[in-house]
Amino acid sequence: MNLRKIKIVREGYPFVGISALITYLTAFFANLDYSVIPGALTVYFAYFFRNPVRKTIYDEDLLYAPADGTVMSVEKIFDEEYLNEEAWKVTIFLSVFDVHVNRSPMQGEIKYQRYTCGRFVPAYKKDASFENERHAIGIEAENRRVLVIQIAGILARRIVSWVTLGRKLLQGECYGMIKFGSSTEIIMPKKVSVLVKKGDKVAGGLSVIGKYDVSDVG
Repeated sequence: MNLRKIKIVREGYPFVGISALITYLTAFFANLDYSVIPGALTVYFAYFFRNPVRKTIYDEDLLYAPADGTVMSVEKIFDEEYLNEEAWKVTIFLSVFDVHVNRSPMQGEIKYQRYTCGRFVPAYKKDASFENERHAIGIEAENRRVLVIQIAGILARRIVSWVTLGRKLLQGECYGMIKFGSSTEIIMPKKVSVLVKKGDKVAGGLSVIGKYDVSDVG
């Protein structure tokens, strides 16, 4: 692992800093053996809040995974929230060991944004997308639109967004994260060819999950 290509998001600083301080104080004033647990937590927090530097190859016809994790489902739905048409919904489950930074699947402008408070059902359960805290953004470019939804999990207590309505995103650009276990949904028009299936492992900004047929864009 090239540490020069790994960053820690600012939301992780308090977790890493406080646990590191506890580790030091425990080792200095108590016993070195007792510092193992807070030391392990320090390492884990640094690992959890990591943000690997990634290079997304721009292609307006491709849609990249918005998150790291495992594809839980690929479904046909009718999206009433943003697209207002038949669509594909791909749900990605993020374990506590996955990178939790979310990335834009396409280049475009945020035309829709909605935050919804909710419960904290485990992210791997189907009801989580309806009952849990969620943050949705609709991204639009010429003749292309997607809806991406961050969904909090049972361990999560806050969805972090670094963007606002009207912000223009680059393909693969980081726009937010979900703390400690979650799922991310991407809803794509039906004319998009889905290139993943249930059980596939994906990496945000690197794995292609959908492709527009050029003949259908217009």
